[in-house]
Amino acid sequence: MRFDLPDAKKLTMEMVIPIRWGDMDAWGHVNNTVYFRYLEIIRVEWLHRAAGAPDLEGEGPVIINTFCNFLRQLRYPGDVLAKHYVANPGRTSFEVYVTLERTDAPGELYATGGAKTVWMNYRKEHSVPLPDPVRALIV
Repeated sequence: MRFDLPDAKKLTMEMVIPIRWGDMDAWGHVNNTVYFRYLEIIRVEWLHRAAGAPDLEGEGPVIINTFCNFLRQLRYPGDVLAKHYVANPGRTSFEVYVTLERTDAPGELYATGGAKTVWMNYRKEHSVPLPDPVRALIV
């Protein structure tokens, strides 16, 4: 099953991530699990900038699902340009989408992926409304 990026999405951040030698597998391309790491790197950096460091006694984001569409094989050496988007804000959740391309092949997608994020009260293990500063970054 393939999930495409929604039309109504907001670009919130771009980041260059180096492809490391150790990211490759025995077949000489970036291992599929590493694509999820690339998605996580930019998602966590954006969340940290948007909401600050997590307070495990307070409220914050929880990822409830994630996906990745593998379009082309990434290979070492090189750099990945990750573009982070947000979409579909709800009362307690929003969706994150990321595109991955090589910096030496601008506009050529190598992967797309994303995650659904729910804002939670960590102690009560219950969803809570998105904080206004976070909501302002999404809409």
